[in-house]
Amino acid sequence: MPRQTTIANLLLLLVAFIWGSTFVAQRLGTAHVGAFTFNAARFLLGAAALLPVAWPRLREEFSLRPALLLGGSLLAGIFLCAGINLQQLGLATTTAANAGFITGLYVVIVPFIGRFFGLRYGPGVWLGAALCIVGLYLIGVSGKMELVPGDLWVLAGAFAWAFHVLVIGWLAPRIDSFALAFGQTLVCALLSLAVALIGKTLDMSGIMAAIWPLLFCGIITTGVAFTIQVVAQKNTSPAHAALIMQLETVFAALSGWLLLGETMSLRGLVGAALILAGMLVSQFWHASRG
Repeated sequence: MPRQTTIANLLLLLVAFIWGSTFVAQRLGTAHVGAFTFNAARFLLGAAALLPVAWPRLREEFSLRPALLLGGSLLAGIFLCAGINLQQLGLATTTAANAGFITGLYVVIVPFIGRFFGLRYGPGVWLGAALCIVGLYLIGVSGKMELVPGDLWVLAGAFAWAFHVLVIGWLAPRIDSFALAFGQTLVCALLSLAVALIGKTLDMSGIMAAIWPLLFCGIITTGVAFTIQVVAQKNTSPAHAALIMQLETVFAALSGWLLLGETMSLRGLVGAALILAGMLVSQFWHASRG
């Protein structure tokens, strides 16, 4: 496996760890403020944290390829905003177990959609995706899975996440990572803020009550992790990136166990092992085939 690909995979593993750990902060934050307000504040903080580093790169990219920078930021930001907020809308009428499992389906949606854009993946990717889906089911769905209307929102969000991974995979080699990360973050923040204002759900007192979770989610999860994702996807395919980032589910379960006292059953441990196996099968099969 090329050194650049190995580094990219390790960076995506770090992204999965940060996103999984964010589960605790999101649960604490949304107890005080609504989804669109939380996401607006979170992504505005992320954009502010990125601005000092991104500013000179933004100026350079804007002078060289303004259409690609603006169009790419808008497209990535729309899918990012849709993925986060559609999932939250679905959680109003579905269970966290259903939402987690359905969102994880993007690991299969990414290579499936990628085929329509000329991307081809070997059997290792499809086997790895299948193992991840079974693992997600074991972790997230403890009993009979009954579909409810909210599941359609979550499924739409899974497609949004899939398109986001594909868009980043295409844009990352063409635009400076910090410029793209800032652009998509700002677009997501402004879209979430617009919906919060239109829906009259903007709550400043709630924002202050959730300030510590917001600072973590805004600076670390949004400012740092999404930037690392853009950097890493320069040197790996969207399908492999999606498989590695599925470890977010495992890290979420571990952080819930360590920080919130939640338990993880043998079934959940087996599911986590299958997700890890899916990632390894994809990577090593891919590497052995060149």
